[in-house]
Amino acid sequence: MKAVIQRVSYSNIDIDGKRVSEISQGLMILLGVEDGDTKAEADKLVKKIPVLRIFEDENGKMNLSCLDVDGEILVVSQFTLCADCSHGRRPSFTKSAPPDEANSLYEYLVDELGKSGVKKVATGEFGADMKVELLNDGPVTIILDSKELR
Repeated sequence: MKAVIQRVSYSNIDIDGKRVSEISQGLMILLGVEDGDTKAEADKLVKKIPVLRIFEDENGKMNLSCLDVDGEILVVSQFTLCADCSHGRRPSFTKSAPPDEANSLYEYLVDELGKSGVKKVATGEFGADMKVELLNDGPVTIILDSKELR
């Protein structure tokens, strides 16, 4: 699994012109599920994301986690994170998990994040054409690959 994590002041998702979810201060996560990923990969991300110390303390140092600042999380499914751009000009998405498997792991990760103590976990709609808006705070953007985590 690949996760692009952005520290945000707010983020929201509209589908067909209608607001379907929104968060205030916290993390907006784009999540790509690769073929062969399992709950073990999701568990690694769930263990890491809420406690990543990427929020500033009173001294301006990144010493606080999403849990520490009572932050919220918005998770967006993003199969294009699994793109292979090594040949030609058109990305290949053969590394992406099949939709049913990807959605199952996406929902699992969202549920587990909800159990982690995070104030609020919001989502988009798997497979939908979403308009995602955010105000990146910093900017702070972190990329995690579950295969590289211990």
